[in-house]
Amino acid sequence: MTKQSPIGDRLQALRQLMAQQNLDAFIIPHEDEYLGEYTPPEAERLAWLTGFNGSAGVALVLADTAALFVDGRYTVQARNQVDEALFSLHHLIDEPYLTWLTGQLDRKQRVGLDPRLHSLASYQKAKASLGQKEIELVTLEKNLIDALWQDKPVPGKAPALLYPESLAGQSSTQKREALATELRKQGLDAALLTQADSINWLLNLRGHDIPCLPVVLGFAVLYSNASLELFTDTDKLDIGSFTSHAGFDITVYPLEKMGDVLTRMGEDKLRVLADTNHSNAWTQLTLQKAGATLVDGADPCQLPKARKNASELAGMVEAHRKDAVAMCRFLAWLDDLVARDGRADEGTLADRLALFRQEQVDYLEPSFDSISALGPNAAMCHYKHTNGEPRALGQDGMYLIDSGGQYLQGTTDITRTVKVGEVSDEMRQQFTRVLQGHIAIDRVRFPKGTAGIQLDVLARLPLWQAGFNYDHGTGHGVGHFLSVHEGPQRIASKGSLTPLEPGMVLSNEPGYYREEAFGIRCENLVVVEPCPEAGEVTRYQFRRLTLVPFDVRLLAQELLDDSQRQWINDYHAQVWQEIGPLLDEETRTWLQQATAPL
Repeated sequence: MTKQSPIGDRLQALRQLMAQQNLDAFIIPHEDEYLGEYTPPEAERLAWLTGFNGSAGVALVLADTAALFVDGRYTVQARNQVDEALFSLHHLIDEPYLTWLTGQLDRKQRVGLDPRLHSLASYQKAKASLGQKEIELVTLEKNLIDALWQDKPVPGKAPALLYPESLAGQSSTQKREALATELRKQGLDAALLTQADSINWLLNLRGHDIPCLPVVLGFAVLYSNASLELFTDTDKLDIGSFTSHAGFDITVYPLEKMGDVLTRMGEDKLRVLADTNHSNAWTQLTLQKAGATLVDGADPCQLPKARKNASELAGMVEAHRKDAVAMCRFLAWLDDLVARDGRADEGTLADRLALFRQEQVDYLEPSFDSISALGPNAAMCHYKHTNGEPRALGQDGMYLIDSGGQYLQGTTDITRTVKVGEVSDEMRQQFTRVLQGHIAIDRVRFPKGTAGIQLDVLARLPLWQAGFNYDHGTGHGVGHFLSVHEGPQRIASKGSLTPLEPGMVLSNEPGYYREEAFGIRCENLVVVEPCPEAGEVTRYQFRRLTLVPFDVRLLAQELLDDSQRQWINDYHAQVWQEIGPLLDEETRTWLQQATAPL
């Protein structure tokens, strides 16, 4: 008899628990109660049940079948990680999981979910969709996975960091008073805050609760008088020091007290601002049940957090200088390794870059898991070399490294595509088209009120004209010593209509991907600033933060026009002038060659 896999055992145990609670199906999302992009190890319930460790997905478990839904980024990874004898695999976008689930169930059956792991909007959508077939949606007090996960990681107890005002640029009191003024203008009594980066920005707080995201996890309620109640693991804070730092009108509660406070708010009939798309259903259902009036609206911290002040921007500049030193040292080392026919693979390359970053003052951790991809692996935008056998150097023409760092002064994110072997004319042409798109975004001047969705075409035009495209967005917002993915600013063909404003930091990262062959991406971070040139309308431009050379050995120079050639030379002259003096002699020699005029 074949021994059942641990995943099979877990699935069987979950079905037994479902039967005990008279549930015909159970929904397991990737998200935790904070609904952020990143989750701590103790919240990786989807990975525990299925074996799939991507950052987005939903599993559905029924009495005699189970399914995993992932988007296009993770179809290959899901096939590699998930036993298809246990879970059928489906595309999250092409085949919505609620549609599939409704088709599997009969009338009057019961579907369970943990309301802490779903937004109120998604909960309402599920309830309405299932209700059309008279299927009952049951909110559970305790998560079924938690009842079965015996060796669940214990949440960390690393102490919080009180982030100095000299780096934050504003006190927590100033930020809260500004937001409270807006609440009063809208006739609101309070705002429910659930996004970790918003709460940490508002309180000038940082932490170590999630890898790559320097935050203390928790929830908060901001009142219209600027006072605030914070719900978190109180072991991480010295309450006296924290309130002295952030404000004496802040009250700190352990997480388990949040239900009591939400109930009190409801009994007081407060009008509460809450984001139905990004705050969990449990918090809002608790408020509603107790009598509060919910007013749907965006997290009030989002825009002021995105508009970096002068101190934050100065920090971002400093962080990028440090990161440029680490990147230049890595690229010089890589060129030398290739010249010597040295041995390495995607894992050892990523590890070496990590070492160079760790040598920089005030470096804390990566800002995300590095995408270290050789040859065909670079065609997968979210490739992860740790999910299989890392590919060895020496068999491919190009290497893509997408990485970043969390420094005390700011957050970085950079992608470089590098020549590591023989490259074809087509590879050079595609690299050149991608860089042309990057240049178009970098040098655009645009009127006040312009959103990133209106600029996205500029990055794609060189590829479009040749009959090519890429599937991901061109640019995402980046936080200040916070999340490497920040909203609401974005450059993409779909999505955010938020106008770009001075102080917003974004990535500029067009790409091209040939499945099972190669991948290319060219990424810098930029900041929006006023355009100094006169005109009839107020205009903005981008100022580059990233100062690392592009690999001109990959260019098909015949495709460049004079202005593009000049941009490359000007950018490389800036890199040489600003970063060259910070490097050791050997790396400086490499940089001088890498930034030589075309």
